[in-house]
Amino acid sequence: MNAFWTYFWPPLGAGFAVGIIAGDFAFRRPAIRTAALAIGLAVAIGLAVLWHGPAGAAARFTAEVERTVRQTIVFWEIPQVSGHLHHGPLTRQVLLTGPADSFQRSELVRLIEELPGVSSATWTAGGGVPLIVEGAAAALLGFLFGLLGAYLRDIRRRYNAQWNW
Repeated sequence: MNAFWTYFWPPLGAGFAVGIIAGDFAFRRPAIRTAALAIGLAVAIGLAVLWHGPAGAAARFTAEVERTVRQTIVFWEIPQVSGHLHHGPLTRQVLLTGPADSFQRSELVRLIEELPGVSSATWTAGGGVPLIVEGAAAALLGFLFGLLGAYLRDIRRRYNAQWNW
């Protein structure tokens, strides 16, 4: 499991597709440029939010990461320790709980932080960047790449328009 492919690839791709469409409207019709870009950006972020919640990507991501954390803890034979993703809002930070000595605490943090999809691990409750914000940022990045693609296509269209065959 890779966090990028599991969670971030669909918002990135959706943002890219929306960016190309919004860029086509924006670069061909200067009168509606600002509106087309604003609507496109809102649609890209809206798709990322829909992917996170109603489409169930956050729940699948949480289940996969927590299963991997459990497997790692069981593999290192410390079954009295448990780990889960920080909720409220959902982040990629793993909160570890249970009895462990100082060596186990430091090593479990190091081992859990190496798992794919985990940004950090800690024994105390803390916050991090919410997963929905990271998904929206991926959609924004895809949108910008889509705008770049639309711009390059528009430049080629303008260049080819000058020739009279």
